[in-house]
Amino acid sequence: QVRLVESGGGLVQTGGSLRLSCAVSGNIFRVNTVYWYRQAPGKERELVASITSGSITNYADSVKGRFTISRDNARNTMYLQMNSLKPEDTAVYYCRTSWGQDYWGQGTQVTVSS
Repeated sequence: QVRLVESGGGLVQTGGSLRLSCAVSGNIFRVNTVYWYRQAPGKERELVASITSGSITNYADSVKGRFTISRDNARNTMYLQMNSLKPEDTAVYYCRTSWGQDYWGQGTQVTVSS
């Protein structure tokens, strides 16, 4: 059984920082690419960042230079460090991985006030 649980969301002012965590149960974390997505009200879910099992990272243009994705294989946990937050970063953030099917977390709300 694969389960993903996000945490770390909250309310922050413009320019502030948050660190999101995604804990992945099961034995697939170490061999899998994991992803962060976000969905703002009235908008489609979009890919924010990804990290492979070999720690190769990729970012959406909108977050490059501000967000950092990382992983701790010993803890089966992925992180998203978000700095210089903007109101347009306000969204529910989800983590995802795949192993024969897609697995999603329940999401964590990030709200950036102006």
